[in-house]
Amino acid sequence: MAPDEGKTFYGPGGRGFYGAVTVSERGQIVIPAQARRDLGIEPGDKLLVLADPQQGLALMTIETLMRGLQGSSALFEQIRQHALEDTEERKPSGEHQD
Repeated sequence: MAPDEGKTFYGPGGRGFYGAVTVSERGQIVIPAQARRDLGIEPGDKLLVLADPQQGLALMTIETLMRGLQGSSALFEQIRQHALEDTEERKPSGEHQD
């Protein structure tokens, strides 16, 4: 069965199962048509390939990744500032930060 001939199943949060694909000898796969439509993936789009040894591979657009990280840099900066303040409070008097 071709990848886009299968039925799509949707779970919580809009997560979809689009069927199985086969990796070619050249390492290529076909992203099922319904998945491309649902996610707005167009010919020529670049996808990031992410891997987790426990969970496997994930494909996503850079826009999706950036939306997921939105606000993270501000959070990291707040954590850094908090850590620096904590370090300053622990230094004995007379010492200063370089």
